[in-house]
Amino acid sequence: MAKSPFVLTVQRHPRYTLALAAFVLCAYWFLSTPTLPPSPVRYNANNELQARLEREERKYRAMLPQRQELITRYGPTPAQVVMFPPDQDPWPPYTVWDFFPPLYNCPHELDRLGALGDGGKWICGMSRIQDKPDCVIYSFGIDSTYLFEATLLQSTRFCQVWIYDSTKGAGAEGHIPRALRHRAHFGKLALGASDRHGAGDEPKTWTLKSLMAENGHSHIDFLRLDVEGWEWETFRGIVRDFTMERGNPGGGGPHAPNKDNATSGWGVAEREGVLPFGQLQIELHVWNQRFQDFLEWWELLEVAGLRPFHNEINLVYANYNRHSGVELAEYSFINIRGENAFGVALAAAHSVS
Repeated sequence: MAKSPFVLTVQRHPRYTLALAAFVLCAYWFLSTPTLPPSPVRYNANNELQARLEREERKYRAMLPQRQELITRYGPTPAQVVMFPPDQDPWPPYTVWDFFPPLYNCPHELDRLGALGDGGKWICGMSRIQDKPDCVIYSFGIDSTYLFEATLLQSTRFCQVWIYDSTKGAGAEGHIPRALRHRAHFGKLALGASDRHGAGDEPKTWTLKSLMAENGHSHIDFLRLDVEGWEWETFRGIVRDFTMERGNPGGGGPHAPNKDNATSGWGVAEREGVLPFGQLQIELHVWNQRFQDFLEWWELLEVAGLRPFHNEINLVYANYNRHSGVELAEYSFINIRGENAFGVALAAAHSVS
């Protein structure tokens, strides 16, 4: 039987046998070696970033007396401020949104992700999470396209995105490109201020604290909420679950004067503790809200460490509901407390300034 040219070559040139054996061993080692997880990202102590954050905080606190002056001018108390003044004399030139400007500048690049029109969201510092191995994103309340969540997945290497909605269940993963679905997780549930997810509860409602524990998460890099008016109660629960009042506010209501808050610039007691996310994007629905309640809720976010860096009024809703006020607005907040991807953290290996 005639031998193949390959066998003849190996017999005549033993060095080819050694080369072949080395190739086989290398291929076996490459294919059998488990893939190591990516090294954790650590952020350099950046003095310039620290200085910018401190400047923004000083500027933000300097705004608080101006807010009070505006309330005094058009109130003079929060209970007397109208959310959307009527079109009649004396025509006060404001809406509720003028009391809550996003004056805290994003300390990184600012990007708008998702749809060009309705549905797009603003995020500060995408570069801080695009290569972050333990990146965690939660998104509550989904539009019909999932474009924002898909864009987040496309823009990052390792981010895992948990997508929740009380009306969407099986088949939701079909909205995410197939190549990205291994990093997308879906659940049919609502976010709330208390846990109601027993056998007879519908819809299943989870607090953020319980849901994070269920998923085994200690942090969320980016949290997005669009819960159609339930944000007021829900976020009071989140602040209550993760922070506590600093000292005794002395009672008397959220805007009653007391010695603890006299110099703080806020009418609510300051709070200790760290909210478990680095950044928040939330749509506010002020349907039937009173100004004093909105103010108390907003200040609760402020004393818990959140600072607004961007807002976008929902003009699509305003266009289709011209008989009412401009009642919907998207706000983006950065968390200035604790160590998170968007603030100042400790220096270590695999660092990003």
